[in-house]
Amino acid sequence: MRTSLRVAAYAVLVNDGGILLSRLIPHLRDRSGAGRWTLPGGGMDPGEDPFDTVVREVWEETGHTSRMTALLGVDSYVRGDRQGLRILYEGEITGGALRAEPDGSTDLAAWHPLEAVERLPHVELVDVALRLWRERPAVGHVAKASPR
Repeated sequence: MRTSLRVAAYAVLVNDGGILLSRLIPHLRDRSGAGRWTLPGGGMDPGEDPFDTVVREVWEETGHTSRMTALLGVDSYVRGDRQGLRILYEGEITGGALRAEPDGSTDLAAWHPLEAVERLPHVELVDVALRLWRERPAVGHVAKASPR
């Protein structure tokens, strides 16, 4: 039986052949992602719309203002008694200046060449998001790769 559900929204921000990623720091609950790169984004606050969540999270984690341009799809995972639902948007940067997140879940934000992402230590969500971005499936879902 699942005891918790986390709903989160993430942005795929690609510009000039690069993608904007954030590097995770250890959490008290889950240290599995520490030091790995992920998409800017995160959990919804109570009563918050996921569209507002992703814009807020991009700002918090990267220092950039953004505009979402498309809904790419939805992904989910189950880990023990926790389930996560991740809403993935495509977006563009509209302003701000790149910076690290102060006192948050990430410690660095950086642009990476798309061709270098597979060699970076990163979470599975990045692979799922890039497949959605490249393939644009009508149903907004792609099969997951085998676990790393």
